[in-house]
Amino acid sequence: MSTVLPLLNEAPAADTLPLAEPPSRAGELDRLGKRLRHQVGQAIADFGMIEDGDKVMVCLSGGKDSYTMLDVLLQLQKKAPVSFSITAVNLDQKQPDFPEHVLPQYLESIGVDYRILEQDTYSVVTRVVPEGKTMCSLCSRLRRGALYSFAEEQGFTRIALGHHRDDLVATFFLNLFFHAKVSGMPPKLLSDDGKNVVIRPLAYAAEADIARYARLKDFPIIPCNLCGSQENLQRKQVQRMMADWEREMPGRIETIARALGDIRPSQLSDPKLFDFLGLSSAPTPGSIAG
Repeated sequence: MSTVLPLLNEAPAADTLPLAEPPSRAGELDRLGKRLRHQVGQAIADFGMIEDGDKVMVCLSGGKDSYTMLDVLLQLQKKAPVSFSITAVNLDQKQPDFPEHVLPQYLESIGVDYRILEQDTYSVVTRVVPEGKTMCSLCSRLRRGALYSFAEEQGFTRIALGHHRDDLVATFFLNLFFHAKVSGMPPKLLSDDGKNVVIRPLAYAAEADIARYARLKDFPIIPCNLCGSQENLQRKQVQRMMADWEREMPGRIETIARALGDIRPSQLSDPKLFDFLGLSSAPTPGSIAG
């Protein structure tokens, strides 16, 4: 199996740096770009996210994460040891005041293949979900269904989502605190119907780095007007907790993220994952068992 290997110590392409930038700003962009390219390349290699000949559908929402994912994948594509295609796909959910021109203009300006899908999920969500209740779950299901169906119809072999390291950690705590289970958001998964492989190339990237990179690159960010103001979301509670932890002890989120990749079933309490019933000590000489 051929995978995209991490690109280490590569020189930044001249056309990726903004013109007439102060050296400090350009230097920071260069450092952040190298870090993100390395992290994305490492995640792709570790989890076999992209193989030779893959058709990658990059889901582009208009937020900082998906813009950064697309930008970094396009850079890696130029130097990767395997060949794969990239198509940016946006789902226009018909939210009020959604600036429909922004993404096409940006994508055409960088010369990437793209598709804009249209589906009025906004009306469905606002009709079905009572006022004041969380909209994210239904909105996500509808959006995921539309994107997965399109990927299958068009023959895409990978669906790339912009979830980052902090999203993976937050999902772990959401499941732990609110659903009493130890599970999270894997960097690579097979959809429930077995028809799509979903990848998260930013799995090793910190949200703070992505946010700073997006500002330096001046991506045309489109805010989510549907659920962005719902401050009572469980995920936002967890994010605030994580932010407090990071302020008190910098590096804690990275430590937790690393722990998610070092699971030891014998040190937990799930008999489905470890044979506790069959666990016994070896008989010693002179014992009854001996």
